[in-house]
Amino acid sequence: MNTTHLNNKFARMGARVKFQSPPVMRPRLRPRMSSLDIQEDRRGEYFDITLQSAAEPLVLDLQPDDRHLLLLIREAEEKHKFLCGHDERHWFVAAIPEKAPVGTVRQAKEALKPHLVQVAQSEKRVANKSRNRRKNAAFIRQGEWFFLPVPEQPQAGMLILQNEPLTRGNGGKPHWADYCIRTGGETVLVSNRYRSGLSHIQYQRLIEKNSNARNWNWRTMQRNPEVYVKGRIRHPDHKTILLPDWHRVVMNTENQSRAMRNVAFLD
Repeated sequence: MNTTHLNNKFARMGARVKFQSPPVMRPRLRPRMSSLDIQEDRRGEYFDITLQSAAEPLVLDLQPDDRHLLLLIREAEEKHKFLCGHDERHWFVAAIPEKAPVGTVRQAKEALKPHLVQVAQSEKRVANKSRNRRKNAAFIRQGEWFFLPVPEQPQAGMLILQNEPLTRGNGGKPHWADYCIRTGGETVLVSNRYRSGLSHIQYQRLIEKNSNARNWNWRTMQRNPEVYVKGRIRHPDHKTILLPDWHRVVMNTENQSRAMRNVAFLD
């Protein structure tokens, strides 16, 4: 596959890209889908893309000044779109939900906003030019997390946790909040082998099949809870933000994409 055109597109937004050949699969195994990642070498970060033999990549939109592009990969009967760009200090890749009809970088950014964020920016009448800033009247964003101000303070007696992680459950580096309240959600058991969590019934079935699974360092967490934070929000790849009042936490919509189907919001 001639990747010169793609190399030029990434270079125009100031990025490097390397293309890898897919690993040789045994005949009976189903071929894996193409993958995108960020890697680092002596020259710094670069986009690492593995394309399967039948994959057809195409850059739908490029915004060099904004350092973003929208990449489409056609593969078999599926189409996946990825927003590739630079956020604060690092390059990133974000999978776009397949149900979102996007064809531009701006549309991709909007598609990554959850419903609560879109409602908030409409209610606050945030101007189009301000909707993709990391801070506006509707929200503050740090990476994949949006923080929405809430009009009411938490009820007295609710448990306030300190120095709590916010994680998608995919093994990435967590964001840390000085103060956190969580409510509702589904109680699940999580280990390194089951990062999206198992219900108690699923856990019991696993133990019945494999008694050694008891030793997999399980911990109890809440899946998809309502989460509220205040104070400092810290992450090594992002500038620390300060929330003097309580804000509701919502994650972007990557977990709605089949390309990111193993991602879950765990707190």
